[in-house]
Amino acid sequence: MNTIKYMPIAAILIAFTLTSCGDSKTEDSQVEATNSQLEDNHSEGEAKEVMLTAQQFEALQMQIDTLAQRNMSGYVEANGTLEVPPQNEAIITALAGANVASIEVIEGDEVKKNQTVAYMSHPSVIQIQSDYLNAYSNSRFLKQEYERQKRLYEAGVASGMNYQKATADYQSSTAMVNGLEAQLRQYNINVNRVRNGTIYQRVALHSPIAGIVEKVFIKTGQYVEPQTNLMEIVDTDHVHADLMVFEKDVDRVKKGQQVRFSVESKPGKELEAEIYSVSQTFEQDPKAVHVHAEIENKGNGLIPGMYIRGKIEVDNKQTTALPESAIVTEAGKDYVFKAKRDDNAWSFTPVEVTTGEKDGDWIAIRFFETPDHNSRFAYNNAYYLMGEMNKGDAEHSH
Repeated sequence: MNTIKYMPIAAILIAFTLTSCGDSKTEDSQVEATNSQLEDNHSEGEAKEVMLTAQQFEALQMQIDTLAQRNMSGYVEANGTLEVPPQNEAIITALAGANVASIEVIEGDEVKKNQTVAYMSHPSVIQIQSDYLNAYSNSRFLKQEYERQKRLYEAGVASGMNYQKATADYQSSTAMVNGLEAQLRQYNINVNRVRNGTIYQRVALHSPIAGIVEKVFIKTGQYVEPQTNLMEIVDTDHVHADLMVFEKDVDRVKKGQQVRFSVESKPGKELEAEIYSVSQTFEQDPKAVHVHAEIENKGNGLIPGMYIRGKIEVDNKQTTALPESAIVTEAGKDYVFKAKRDDNAWSFTPVEVTTGEKDGDWIAIRFFETPDHNSRFAYNNAYYLMGEMNKGDAEHSH
């Protein structure tokens, strides 16, 4: 009897225990699901970004700018050198054999037009001044004789032969004086001061143009022969791009087109120029024509003779583009980083894009949502920024 009475009670206790365990598991599952959903919602609500301090920004040499428009297709490749027009180059030569008394400049110096760059001396320089003084004095005497014979001839007192001889002597002396004066001016000697008795023992050589002293071929005390090259002056303000375009591309190139080129001395920097002249004759080796382009953003450090690599834009198709170092691929998607300054720090937010054609280090990009035209983007270190962002996500998950 006792056994029969207690069996239902035991069964009821077991059933209650099982029910309690089942309810506990259900509640735990619901709590975990709710927490997971909250975490997911929180993660989705947060805007992923990377923060850099001012020190980090400087150390990474971050480049920030608004979006650029580039011609990503339709160009002709052309290489060449930096040159200056002939009228902006000058060779200073010796007019006569002389010794170099002093040199007033060195290579790399900037000179103005008519600035003295050297002094020359030689007995011949003194001799020509003496010859001029003698010729000038003799010419003044012959002029007086000519005027006297003219008066006598007109009065009928002197013969015509004496008058003709006086005229010929005076004209001959005048021609000699004028010739010697011209030589003195070529020597940059003041003629009026020589007439007053000043004799220059050395003469100055002047630069015919403003520019940079590119080469000095002489030394102090050196004797130089007439027409010897002494110095070379170049006006680098007029340096331009001289490109060689091959025969197959000549018909696509014309005046007014834009050129983008680079030089070895400025790695990573692209210069722009505009074509102002296309030669109408072919060079035979290689068979190509010269194309001259005026550089728009010259700056410093452009020296004639530098080798350049260029691309001539023959189409006007413009598209948004960024350097390759500004784009990173993550999980099969391409991203760029929008930059925003926050006091002394910078925040970088990834923005998904699609990539297009490539031109050298530049890649065309397209946004799913067009950004504001004032928005600024990182032009480099995209892989570093993505790595920092992923590292921050990993730390947050722990």
